Amino acid sequence: MKESLVDRAESLFQELDDLPLMAKIEAINKIRQRLHVHSPFVNEPVDCVQWVREDLVEGNDYNPNSIAPPELKLLELSINKDGFTQPIVSHRADARHVVVDGFHRQQIGRKSKPIYERLHGYLPIVNIRAGGSGRSNRIASTIRHNRARGIHGIQPMTSVVVTLLESGWSEGMVAESLGMDAEEVHRFMQISGLPGLFRYHAYSRSWD
Repeated sequence: MKESLVDRAESLFQELDDLPLMAKIEAINKIRQRLHVHSPFVNEPVDCVQWVREDLVEGNDYNPNSIAPPELKLLELSINKDGFTQPIVSHRADARHVVVDGFHRQQIGRKSKPIYERLHGYLPIVNIRAGGSGRSNRIASTIRHNRARGIHGIQPMTSVVVTLLESGWSEGMVAESLGMDAEEVHRFMQISGLPGLFRYHAYSRSWD
């Protein structure tokens, strides 16, 4: 009787179990990468979770989302009790990974001793699609993730809108990419107090 694909893989799993820890993690990552290439879900980042050393994962410098201390402690408790149920979303820059979503999960995985030890100093990572790897696209991706969950601070969010507009994005691109309407973008432009942002703004007749 011909062995199934899963049965034939069992001998490979035994070989995998015999590897030292770091070699085992590296092998698992490579196997998942190869499986991902052949997966019907190859376009979905979550189809390929990788375990990356925490010192190779760094936060971004633009995230306007913040968590109050009680909620941060609750997140730590959740990860400690339930495990990592959501990987950290990142952009890969050579050997390093810049966080797009999951900054607080990254910080807890790095600073919480029991979680750090349980994960052997590694963090679960998925990488955003290559087409979204430019800085402006990464900022927009972070905001989309955050806005689906909660509320941003006004000033940090204003800085994000200003950054995207000054990078050459139109007001329409900012609105579409961040899930805003035109009036929201305009409000943040007003809050910024930067007159240069209004150079090409098309005012409605209601301003006449």
